[in-house]
Amino acid sequence: MVYDIVVYPDRRLKIVSEEVMVFDDNLHMLLDNMYETMIVKNGVGLAAIQIGISKRVLIVNIPIDSDENDAQSQPKDNTLEIINPIITYRSEEMKKFQEGCLSIPGFYEDIERHAMVTIEYQDRYGKKFTIEDDEFLAVALQHEMDHLDGKLFVEKLSYMKRKKFEKEWKKRDK
Repeated sequence: MVYDIVVYPDRRLKIVSEEVMVFDDNLHMLLDNMYETMIVKNGVGLAAIQIGISKRVLIVNIPIDSDENDAQSQPKDNTLEIINPIITYRSEEMKKFQEGCLSIPGFYEDIERHAMVTIEYQDRYGKKFTIEDDEFLAVALQHEMDHLDGKLFVEKLSYMKRKKFEKEWKKRDK
């Protein structure tokens, strides 16, 4: 099932997501449907809140072929299913990366993120894992985890860039 994406400025994007306590078939179906939605919508990551479900669930699948975002370059078995993530380490070093978001379609901007992060999380069965990265995956994880806390990447823009974004977005909505 492909879900509709919740689009800015929908207030649901500001909701802080709730911890997952039950790891059952409903969660598995949600994760499968999130993957399908992410592929159809040409994303590399998706948080459950972006489809209107306030659970601490996200998926990330970095394309194998960087020119494509589709099921062939993002095979399902390459998907990280991350439940109840916690950042346990953030490097002091910061890097800028160009980010976009399925909830803010067509808008891209350079955003500063921690160069390296370590995250503890659970998989679809509740088993605990740790992942560490200092590449694009680190950026995607931080971006999606922000969604779980009701934050959007545009909130990291400078005051002037944020005002410009809001003005352009309002024009686009008319």
